[in-house]
Amino acid sequence: MDGLTLGLDLCDAYTQLCCAGQDRTWSFPTAVCRAGGGEEWLTGEEAYARALAGGGVMVDKLLQLVMKGGTATIGGVRYEGADLLCRFLERVLALPGERPVVRLVVTVPRTEARLLDSLFACGERLGIPRERMDVISHTEAFVYYVLSQKREVWNNQVGMFDLSEDGLCYYEMKVQRGMRQTTVVAEREKLDEGFNLDILKSPSGVHLADKILCACGERLLQRKLFSSVFLTGKGFESQDWASEFMKMVCARRRVYAEPVLFAQGAAWRAADLERDKTAYPYVILCDGRLNVTVSIKVWHRDQESQMVLAAAGEGWYGAGNTAELILDHQDYIEFLVTPADPRQRKTVKLTLEGFPRRDDKTLRVRLQIGFLDENTMTVTAQDLGFGEFFPSSGASIRQEVRI
Repeated sequence: MDGLTLGLDLCDAYTQLCCAGQDRTWSFPTAVCRAGGGEEWLTGEEAYARALAGGGVMVDKLLQLVMKGGTATIGGVRYEGADLLCRFLERVLALPGERPVVRLVVTVPRTEARLLDSLFACGERLGIPRERMDVISHTEAFVYYVLSQKREVWNNQVGMFDLSEDGLCYYEMKVQRGMRQTTVVAEREKLDEGFNLDILKSPSGVHLADKILCACGERLLQRKLFSSVFLTGKGFESQDWASEFMKMVCARRRVYAEPVLFAQGAAWRAADLERDKTAYPYVILCDGRLNVTVSIKVWHRDQESQMVLAAAGEGWYGAGNTAELILDHQDYIEFLVTPADPRQRKTVKLTLEGFPRRDDKTLRVRLQIGFLDENTMTVTAQDLGFGEFFPSSGASIRQEVRI
């Protein structure tokens, strides 16, 4: 299908957009303004300019507004945060031109259920159905960006510093090659040493910021072998101010500065989703994806096996499964939770409190699992009865489990 394949980096302070296969990118503040008393809506720098001139009311920090379920009153009209976010996205997605969006991947700092619900609802409202849209974390966008580079860039560990209006974050990625399948593990750490970018406006502030970055770099990079280190975020649009940090980080390492890394990573992911076969045949473990495999022991045709209900590397949002089970000599369901290191696997037991006691192999249960985030599983079990002999009692149980 001829259309646009887009990667969108959406944060409270800024938004960046890029098209797969094109060099052009757009960067602007995440803000929306209703001009005057009419229905003209402006975004980014135009929104700020119109609001400063007294010609409209501006709302920013749209992600926080959505996640808090907040509202904003403009011209006597109350708007839901999700509605304002949708108006903002409508104008952002019109920037590349009139062609339809065939694939959109949005990357956000962290994947949270309320935000993802709102983003997918916005997509539907703007004519981008759920199957043509994905939302990933910054950590996952970092992974796709790095894996899209030459292999020598990510043969060993890869580090990244993200210095933006939202603070200072450090990302680290490593590729673990096993006999079965290669696993990519990436983590994100928001550093307490973060500082406001306004301090870069004075010589003393520049000196302090450089010193802080040096301390962080020495702590995080020492005694590790890095193939490369990336720098991104508004604070690294220029590196001239961080002379000592650059001297330290560039010592025996490849260092790359990429101001639109997350949006480009999202665009690489979007392009991959349009392929018949993925260019990234790896298990990816990071924010937004499950770090464990959840299974249950079953007997099928006189053979014992593990039924996988959710696999490590799946996106937690929308992951899950439903199964119908006939229990034998037990009033509980036991889950096996297996992380990347199988030595750390554990069992979680769901006791079927309130369910009827029946003869063996006559308790039929519908089991359904889902996820609230990558660390919290929801389990629901419902008594289905057993044909005409044992009607359903209506018993059910729901439990949240940390995995």
